[in-house]
Amino acid sequence: MNSPNRGRPAVLFVCLGNICRSPLAEAAFRAAAEEAGLDVQADSAGTAAYHVDAPPDPRSIDTAARAGIDIRHYRGRQLVREDFTRFTHIFAMDHQNLRNIRALEPEGGIAQVALLMDMVRGREGAAIADPYYDGEENFRDTWEDVSLAAQALVEMLAGRLDN
Repeated sequence: MNSPNRGRPAVLFVCLGNICRSPLAEAAFRAAAEEAGLDVQADSAGTAAYHVDAPPDPRSIDTAARAGIDIRHYRGRQLVREDFTRFTHIFAMDHQNLRNIRALEPEGGIAQVALLMDMVRGREGAAIADPYYDGEENFRDTWEDVSLAAQALVEMLAGRLDN
């Protein structure tokens, strides 16, 4: 990915392994941005290298598919220092990953770093629970959270671009 174009948001969603929450957040954001006609770049990454080049968890694939989105082609990758200059926004799914992101953040980075749920009024500071060790219903809950945040993020970005 090249440096973001001026005025074109480039958003990175980050969780631990990049197979559950962050691919779902990327998918929800891409869908919301497309529906709003917003020209954006989007990607996802993990703070750990557990699943580099691996597809999303099958439960994430199924969850996105129920929303009409195919994420089978997504591949896990690890957050790198260059992401702080390639993206305008980096969103963590939880507090530990936020700390991991901030620990890697270099001087001179342009990305605004925050929790994804900070985008949702009344949910600021909330984490998106990791559904990996839990049942299918937890993936649905994760989808609801990331979809809500993605919609709020698109509205915020569209508002900024209109000004």
